[in-house]
Order: sequence, then structure tokens, then C-alpha cells
Amino acid sequence: MTVKRAFKYRFYPTDAQVAELSRTFGCVRKVFNMALAARTEAWTLRRERINYNATSTMLTAWKKTDELAYLNEVSSVPLQQALRHLQTAFTNFFSKRAKYPRFKSRKKSRKSAEYTASAFRFRLGELTLAKMAEPLEIVWSRPLPEGAQPSTVTVSQDAAGRWFVSLLVEDPDVRPLTGAETAVGIDAGLDRLLTFSTGEKITNPRHERQDRARLGKAQRELSRKAKGDGANRAKARRKVARIHARIADRRRDHLHKITTRLVRDNQTIVIEDLSVRNLMKNGKVARAISDAAWSEFRSMLEYKAEWYGREVIAVDRWFPSSKLCSKCGVLQDRMPLHVRTWTCGGCGTHHDRDENAANNLLAAGLAVSACGAGVRPQRSTPGGRSAMKQEALRREL
Repeated sequence: MTVKRAFKYRFYPTDAQVAELSRTFGCVRKVFNMALAARTEAWTLRRERINYNATSTMLTAWKKTDELAYLNEVSSVPLQQALRHLQTAFTNFFSKRAKYPRFKSRKKSRKSAEYTASAFRFRLGELTLAKMAEPLEIVWSRPLPEGAQPSTVTVSQDAAGRWFVSLLVEDPDVRPLTGAETAVGIDAGLDRLLTFSTGEKITNPRHERQDRARLGKAQRELSRKAKGDGANRAKARRKVARIHARIADRRRDHLHKITTRLVRDNQTIVIEDLSVRNLMKNGKVARAISDAAWSEFRSMLEYKAEWYGREVIAVDRWFPSSKLCSKCGVLQDRMPLHVRTWTCGGCGTHHDRDENAANNLLAAGLAVSACGAGVRPQRSTPGGRSAMKQEALRREL
């Protein structure tokens, strides 16, 4: 089975292309919001469900009105794709995988437009979108798979003002790797970003902290600008966005390198099913947890494992990996968060807290893989908190 993979590149549009894409972004946002309002009103007032076909018919009618005639000035494909995205959002909502769809904001929402094969031309390494006379000036930072033909093209602009194009193609190079004999357990933390059951420890680079002074200065300058849509405030806002983009780019690059190495070297990877959303409610460490990007790490690990035929096992978050001796299995009564090394009272083994937790996660994960054994311990009191639940609450040093 061939995997479809998106390749993202930066490009530099001409003034005419900027105007065309900006109009397209605005029309996409307008159509999405109008369709969402129509579907919401139909259900609220008449208990009537409207699907994609109905909103598509509405779009045709909207284009014929004088008020919305400007929708005809841009390609119709991104507008139809916006309706499909709304349908997907409602499907996820009814399946309880997401919250109710929200209206797109002109200032806060992501600026993007999706083009299918009928709305672009890709020939000899040049991409030309509908309603444009010239191809996009793309920086091909890495080659597409040989002979690849994009099925979907997504153009976007981030808050820092950078333009990106993402091409969805079939990648024949993504195929299951040869079987590996190794397995690894991974304990996530703040001081040490990751600790492996092999004993390897990856220090948390703290990308946000490195740029915190520059970010704070830029945010203070932004706060002094007059409110509104003035040029000075927009310039200050872009400066803040560029710093955030630098932080996010470095963090993403670091996680890509780690997850790729883990998937290539191990057949089975065991992690903990952390509830990052709940942990973020602790204001003392929310900033550090956000910078560690545990959710992004897990997401990368899972889709790469699926690509290359590896297995990722998530152990229940209540499993007492920190308090359990990985040698003899004795469960400690207490394990304060400041204790980073401890000695087992049963067998006398001296443990590094994080490495011991990684070893316990590996053993529990292999048990699940082999026989489906449960890893949720019997808690003595309802609603009791496990050691790993508290682990992320340690104050950032």
C-alpha cells in the first residue's frame, strides 16, 4: 500500500499572487462562516440537519447575489473544499472526536486554501494555481518522490507573514522497515525531555526559554502600539510572530530527528498515555509542558510507526512507573517529586527515578503486546493520583 505524504515548501509570491491569494483566503473564510451559520440556524430553529450537498447548493445561490458576487472572482475549488472541511468538522463533532465547529476569525484563524487537481497545473517542477498567470516561486528544499504528481495542493500564510505550499503525493519510499529485535520504554519529563530504558537521556533544549528575553521585549513593544489595524502595530505583531515561528521550527525539527531515530532503531516503542490537557491546567508548569511538546512527540511517533511497520504502545497514565522497583516489583509507599534517585527497600537496588520509570513502562508495554495484560493498578482510594500523574507537576528548575 502506497502512503500519501505531504511535502511542505516555502514560496515567495509576486504582488499579483499575494492579492489573488489574499482574496481567496477571505472568500474561503466567508463561505465557511456562512455555511456554519446556516447549518447552526437550521438545527436550532427547525431541527433540520444540512449536509455538504445542501451547502454546496447554497454556495451556487450566494454567487448569484449582488452582495456576494465577488465570490466568482476566485477559484471555486477552494470554496468547495471549505464546505468539505466543514462537513468533516461536523462528522468529528457528532462522533465526539472534536468540539462544535467555530467561526473563522480574520485575525486569528489560519489563512489557507486547498486546491484539488482540477485547480492547479504541475509540470516540469512548476506549480501554477487557478486564476494565476505565473507559477509560484517555490524553494525546493527537498525533492519530491520521482514521478510524483500532487493530488492536493494547500497554500497557507502563517502569522509571521511566510508563505507555504503543501503538496500531497504518493510516496513509494515509505514502506515497512525490516523487523528489529529491539524495544524501548520512554519516560517523558521536563528537566530531561526523554529518558529511555536503555539508559540514554535526552536533555530538554527548552527552545522557548532560549528566546524568552527576545519574545518578552517584542511583546512589550507590541503592547505599546495603538490598538487597531495600524501599520506600526501590524509590524510589531509580525515581529512577535517571527520569534514564535523560530521557536516552533526548532522544536519541530528536534522532535522529528528523535522520533525518526526511534522508529528506525526499534520494533516496539512504549510510552505513557499522559493527559497533557489536564496537566496544562497547572499554571506553574504549563509553560514548560507546552515547550516540551509531549503531544506533538507522540503524534509524530505514531504516524511514523504506522508508516514503517512499527508498534507504539501507550501504557495507562495511572500505572505507578516511578514508585515501582523495576528489579523486584516492590511498590514504594511514597515517592516525593524532589526525589530523583532512590534505593529499593526490597532488593537494595539503587534507581534513577526516570530510568526506572522507563524500564517499568517497557515491561508493562511488552506484557500488553504479548498477552493483552492490563496495566492499570488497583488504587486504594477512588480518584487517587498516581506518581506519573504528579511527575509533570514538578516545578521547572
